[in-house]
Amino acid sequence: QVQLVESGGGLVQAGGSLRLSCAVSGRTFSSYAMGWFRQAPGKEREFVAVIRWSGGMTYYADSVKGRLTISGDVAKNMVTLQMNSLKSEDTAVYYCAAGAGWTIRTMTTPNMYDYWGQGTQVTVSS
Repeated sequence: QVQLVESGGGLVQAGGSLRLSCAVSGRTFSSYAMGWFRQAPGKEREFVAVIRWSGGMTYYADSVKGRLTISGDVAKNMVTLQMNSLKSEDTAVYYCAAGAGWTIRTMTTPNMYDYWGQGTQVTVSS
């Protein structure tokens, strides 16, 4: 059974930092891309960042470039999202996802992903 479990969300003041983790189990995702999405109340789920396990190539949404960093630890089957200089507009439920697409610049829509975690809430107070 495939499982993606996010952790690390919470409440933080604007300008602060959080580190989200996604633990992957149930199968090997070495040929997959691992993405982070977020969804704020009343809004659609939006792409944040993606990394390919093989080679470590990354791609980010313009809104988070320079503030959020995605990384992966293949040995630990863990993907992390380091979030710095947080803004109130970063408030959302953050989801980890795994998808089989090869070109990571195409992995920016939810329908490209096969497996999803349950989400973790991030709240940034201004």
